Amino acid sequence: MTRGVLLPAAEPTAEFTDWISSLTYDSIWTNELWGTDAFVTLATIAPHTDAALGTAIVNVFSRSPAVLAGAATTLDDLAAGDIRLGIGPSTPKAIEDLHGVEFDRPVRRIHETADLVHAFTSGEGRVEYDGEIFSVQDFPALSGDVAVYNAALGEANRRATGRTADGWLPHMIPFDDLEGSFETIERTAQDAGRDFEEIVVSPYVPSAVAEDPEDAREAIRGHIAYYIGSGEGYRRAVAHRFPEKGDRIAGAWQAGDRGEAREEVTEEMVEALGVAGTSDEARTQFETIADTAPITEPIVSIESAKA
Repeated sequence: MTRGVLLPAAEPTAEFTDWISSLTYDSIWTNELWGTDAFVTLATIAPHTDAALGTAIVNVFSRSPAVLAGAATTLDDLAAGDIRLGIGPSTPKAIEDLHGVEFDRPVRRIHETADLVHAFTSGEGRVEYDGEIFSVQDFPALSGDVAVYNAALGEANRRATGRTADGWLPHMIPFDDLEGSFETIERTAQDAGRDFEEIVVSPYVPSAVAEDPEDAREAIRGHIAYYIGSGEGYRRAVAHRFPEKGDRIAGAWQAGDRGEAREEVTEEMVEALGVAGTSDEARTQFETIADTAPITEPIVSIESAKA
């Protein structure tokens, strides 16, 4: 079993990275929130690990494909392991209210960004590209070992994954539903003449461990409530399995009643969307998820349980 880990939000010290590396994770990922930069964080980590390094995720609106490709190839020069560029559309709130950019045609932007990053990092020839959003003329390709992963939830974005991406980073799709969701990626990849079996499936696995299993489950409830309440795409992903609960959680969260939102998260939702319990219980749950088709390399997302 191969597995990855998403670094928690705390500053990544050399000692912490050495400890993470000693746990034999195959890949180490970092997300990007307001006030942090994923590439700077991974550059700090790079000298301390041989694991693959990945962004999970950077959005495709605040950096151009050329900037993303340049950052990824620079990181490739610093790192011993592979580089995995995890991209996604983010949310209208983050893109429009923080970056001041119109949240327009996100799936098409994902598609063209993946195309261009592949072209820019191929190490061969000069890049020419005439897309619907991006146009590039006569620039030399960089040389970098960069795989592009797409954090797709909706069907249109999953089709973009099948056409262009090397990996899929789903989140908040129940683990047992991933196989059905992957069928869209599989069909689209086949139509595009690609081998869908080469597309890596790396879902986030929100994970909390505590001596009291209820404390761990409460941590996962908070994670689920936050994502359902903060992003419509996450609400829709959960709603396929839990339609009424998805609506109630989103409504409570957006009304400012965060406690009510967490209380609406059921035990069934915790089991379907995360790992929670004692260390032995969590390990068993994680192994079950890792063996679930079509998962290739699950990513542990560490959630804080109460002491």
